Amino acid sequence: MRGAGPAAPGGLALLLLLLAAGRLAAAGQPRPSVVLVACDSFDGRLTFYPGNQTVALPFINFMKRYGTVFLNAYTNSPICCPSRAAMWSGLFTHLTESWNNFKGLDLDYVTWMDLMQKHGYHTQKYGKLDYTSGHHSVSNRVEAWTRDVDFLLRQEGRPTVKLTGNKTHMRVMEADWQNTDKAVNWIREEAINFTQPFVLYLGLNLPHPYPSPSTGENFGSSTFLTSPYWLEKVTYEAIKIPKWSSLSEMHPVDYYSSYTKNCTGEFTKQEVRNIRAFYYAMCAEADAMLGEIISALRDTGLLKRTIIIFTADHGELAMEHRQFYKMSMYEGSSHVPLLVMGPGIKQQQQISNLVSLVDIYPTMLDIARIPAPQNLSGYSLMPLLLEMAEDEVSSRRPRPLWVLSEFHGCNVNSSTYMLRTDKWKYITYSDGHSVLPQLFGM
Repeated sequence: MRGAGPAAPGGLALLLLLLAAGRLAAAGQPRPSVVLVACDSFDGRLTFYPGNQTVALPFINFMKRYGTVFLNAYTNSPICCPSRAAMWSGLFTHLTESWNNFKGLDLDYVTWMDLMQKHGYHTQKYGKLDYTSGHHSVSNRVEAWTRDVDFLLRQEGRPTVKLTGNKTHMRVMEADWQNTDKAVNWIREEAINFTQPFVLYLGLNLPHPYPSPSTGENFGSSTFLTSPYWLEKVTYEAIKIPKWSSLSEMHPVDYYSSYTKNCTGEFTKQEVRNIRAFYYAMCAEADAMLGEIISALRDTGLLKRTIIIFTADHGELAMEHRQFYKMSMYEGSSHVPLLVMGPGIKQQQQISNLVSLVDIYPTMLDIARIPAPQNLSGYSLMPLLLEMAEDEVSSRRPRPLWVLSEFHGCNVNSSTYMLRTDKWKYITYSDGHSVLPQLFGM
C-alpha cells in the first residue's frame, strides 16, 4: 500500500489473503448472501435498448435501476446441459467434455455452491439444474456422433403458438411457479433466521418453448404457449420481423439447422410475429417469477444484504435466421441476460465488457471471499461491478478481450465455434467438409 510503512508478518499474510480472496475494502464486513435466478432460453438483448421496448419486464428494469446490466454477456455453449455445466464449473465446454444434452459434469464435481457451503454458506437449490445430467433422450448422444452426413434429418416439430386461459390466468408454467413458491417460502421461513450468509439458486424452464405431444416424443419442444394476461405485456408494434435469406443463399450449416427444426416451409409474417410475441410474453412471465424473489427479499429485510444475479443458459432465435430454439452462434441464441444488484454494486450501470457464463464461478467465490482455483476459464465480474483500487485490480489476472462459445450437440451437421471480440464475431465450423467460416462486424 502506497505511503504505508512495512507491514508486520502477520498483517502482510492477512493482506495477501484478502487480495487473493476478494475485495480489500470488504475486510471486516459481513459476507453478503447471494441469489442466482437462471432462466432457460432468455434472449439477453431484451434487457437493454431497443429490445426492452418490446415487452414489459418490470423486475428486470428494477435490477437495472438499482444495479448493473452487462450488454455483452454470452453463453459458452448454446444448449441447456453444456451451458449449465460451464456455469457451474467455470470451465469451457471442451474442458468439461459436456458435449451435448446427454452428458453434464461428473456427479462428484466440486461446484461453486459446494465451495460456498464448505466455507460457511447455507445453500439451497430449486428448479432446473441440468448440469450433471440433462435427462434428455439417448438420441442426443447418438446425434452428436452422426451429424457428418450428406442427407437431411428433420428432428423438430414446426414452431407454433398456443393461447391458454383468460386475461386473469397468470400461472401458465405451473412447475416454474411451484419452484418459485418453494424458493420464496425458504426465504421467508428459513433464510430470515440465518446468522450466516446463504446462497440460493432458482432454475426456471421459461421461456423455453413447450413440448409438442402431437409431433411425437422425440420432436422436442416447438410450442410457444402463453395466456392473454402475459400477451398484453407485449407491444406488437415494436416486434421486428426478421429478414430471411432465400434457402439457396443460406449458409449450409444454417440451412441444415433450419431443416432439422422444420422451418424451411412457408411462414406468413403474422405467423412469425405471433411466435415472437408469444415468446416475449413467456419472458414476461419469467420476469414475474424474478419479481417474487425480489419481493420476498425486500419484505424480510434481506434485500439490503443480498446480491441478486439474473441470467440464462442461452437465448432463443424466435424465427431469426429462419430458425427457432438455440444451437446457433447468432445473437438471439448466444447472447444471454446478465444483471447484478446488491450491496456495493454500482447502480444504473451498463457494462460493455465481454463476459460469459464461466465468469459466474469465480464471481461467486469472490463474493464469498474464497480463493479461486487457478485452472478456471472464467474471471470474476466483481472488479467490473465495484469501485476498486488500481493496485487491487492490477493484482488480478487481466480479463481477456474475447469470449468463446462452442456447440457440439443436435440439430446441426457441424461442430461450431464462436470467438466474439469488441468489434467482430467469428464463427467457424468443423464437420469434415469444406464449410466456410463467417465474420460479422458488431
